[in-house]
Amino acid sequence: NLNFDGKSVEEQKLDYPDYRLHADDTEGRWYMPTCSSKYMANDDERSIGDIAEAYYAENSPVWVPAGESAPVPEVDGATLAQAAWDAVTIPTATISYNPMVGDVGATIVGMDTWVWATGDTPKEVQVTATAGSTTATITATASMLTLQSKDGTAKCTGFGIPWSEDNDAKGTDCLIVFDRSSAHFKDGVTPVDVKVSYAITYTATDGAAGTMDTHTTSTTTSIPVAEIQALNTIPTKQP
Repeated sequence: NLNFDGKSVEEQKLDYPDYRLHADDTEGRWYMPTCSSKYMANDDERSIGDIAEAYYAENSPVWVPAGESAPVPEVDGATLAQAAWDAVTIPTATISYNPMVGDVGATIVGMDTWVWATGDTPKEVQVTATAGSTTATITATASMLTLQSKDGTAKCTGFGIPWSEDNDAKGTDCLIVFDRSSAHFKDGVTPVDVKVSYAITYTATDGAAGTMDTHTTSTTTSIPVAEIQALNTIPTKQP
């Protein structure tokens, strides 16, 4: 007789170490690892069959006497890191800006508008996960905000710094200049797309190390933009 994977019963018994020693034990249990395609990464090009075959070759069934806990499955560092990262959610960036003029806090057309990250905008995220004897650490690092608006030109090489008189002399690494007021928008504010891209690396105690695809958070915020109107007068001759 053959089982589902083409092995005879006698061949299948060989997959269970020292099975003869437990033949008469009706209280203990065999624990065997299993693989499921639902946990595979979307970009994993391997077949579930190849993954399972490689895993089973390194992880044999284990006999556990009655009353003892089942063993914790061993997970390789790369797989553990990916699973841990898939469970992470990085919040989108929040920003503030200067100048803020009037009741609506508007910036001005043509002026350097300082922008900086606020609140829960992380520059680095680190996650550690453990499965069995393996621990993986994943680090996501970002270096700057990315701003985009159809009515403005942005220049950011960092996360910006809050404007102050002292900082004004130092300058900022993130600003945007608007070339049009918000008057043509229905809500009277100019939408600005804000993105942060994170480079991701991981290391694990089994020696695994590497990188993952860049992760980018994206949101849209609004900044009111006003235009200063100059009044031109023509001098008249005095009699």
